[in-house]
Amino acid sequence: MNRRRINNCYRENDNNDNFQTDRIENECDCDCGCQNASCEDSRACSCCPKCPPGPPGPQGPMGEPGPVGPRGPRGFRGLPGPIGPRGPAGEQGNVGPQGPAGPRGFTGAQGPVGPIGPAGENGAIGPQGPIGPRGFQGVPGPAGPQGPIGETGPAGPQGPIGETGPAGPQGPIGETGPAGPQGPIGETGPAGPQGPIGETGPAGPQGPIGETGSAGPQGPIGETGPAGPQGPIGETGPAGPQGPIGETGPVGPQGPIGETGPVGPQGPAGGVLNYADFYALMPPDNAATVAPGTDVSFPQDGPNSGSDISRLGPDSFNLAQIGAYQILFEVGVDEAGQLILTLNGEDLAYTVVGRATGASQIVGMAIVETTAVNSTLTVRNPAGNAAALTITPLAGGTRPVSAHLVIMQIG
Repeated sequence: MNRRRINNCYRENDNNDNFQTDRIENECDCDCGCQNASCEDSRACSCCPKCPPGPPGPQGPMGEPGPVGPRGPRGFRGLPGPIGPRGPAGEQGNVGPQGPAGPRGFTGAQGPVGPIGPAGENGAIGPQGPIGPRGFQGVPGPAGPQGPIGETGPAGPQGPIGETGPAGPQGPIGETGPAGPQGPIGETGPAGPQGPIGETGPAGPQGPIGETGSAGPQGPIGETGPAGPQGPIGETGPAGPQGPIGETGPVGPQGPIGETGPVGPQGPAGGVLNYADFYALMPPDNAATVAPGTDVSFPQDGPNSGSDISRLGPDSFNLAQIGAYQILFEVGVDEAGQLILTLNGEDLAYTVVGRATGASQIVGMAIVETTAVNSTLTVRNPAGNAAALTITPLAGGTRPVSAHLVIMQIG
């Protein structure tokens, strides 16, 4: 038997190291006075056996509850329980409202055909129906016997041309008749498609040289061949005729923007350079009619910018500078008529304005260019017109009405 000391205890066994079921004797000096006590352990004795417990002490106070632990994971769903017994039937409830119509059901199978009923009385004949479509061509019936030839009746009127019947079978080819006279030559038909190029035949004998024909049209320019070696520079020939202008090539890419050029000289001031307003009041002005070939008077001066546009008389006005002038005029007249601007006594045909009927204003507007200094401008009843013009006084009320000639130099 072997004896081993473990933590002041001795273990004995029967010559083996399996101490799991051995009986262990403790030979220890313990303060509790329990000596030579024995203990059983599945492993080893670590100390002397404990003294017997004393009587239980009084109940200690209850400690504070600890914090609630986290919620555990949800368990698996339990199996459904058995179906309980059916309860007693409840009282009959009130009839509910009419529910919506359900979807249409499938068409039922065709029922058997019923017996034929007794024949009814014949109904009244209905109205004539529309003519039906033309039926198919019927099969020709057998040819009847040849009847006697009747006397020829008078020719009936030409009936309408019937529809073309189906083509009959091809008859036998008759004998070739004598050749007819030569008919007129028909128009040349369209050129047929180009046939395939035949094989090149053997070269024929050299024919006589024909006369030189006229030059044919310029053929298409062939592809540029490879450059040949540089030949000697020949003498300069005479200049050839001008060739045709070639087609315009495609527009090249946008070139870079050039540098900004120097600032040009100051141009003349724009807008109105000079202006003047000349007018008449009726009454008392233009008391006499304006005959054809005479000028309308504007004897009174309105606002003006100076002496460059001035009056020469009651019906003529001076344009001192060479330039462009915008002319506006309005004159109320009683008759149908026309007015025209004149420059240095010459009619300016593009300035004619007029009206056909009624008593209203004749209004004109035009640009007039002068080519000489001190040009003369007038407003005239054109020569050759039939009527003298009455300048309307007191048009539309009791106050004298105005006629105006406004001249503005704009260039």
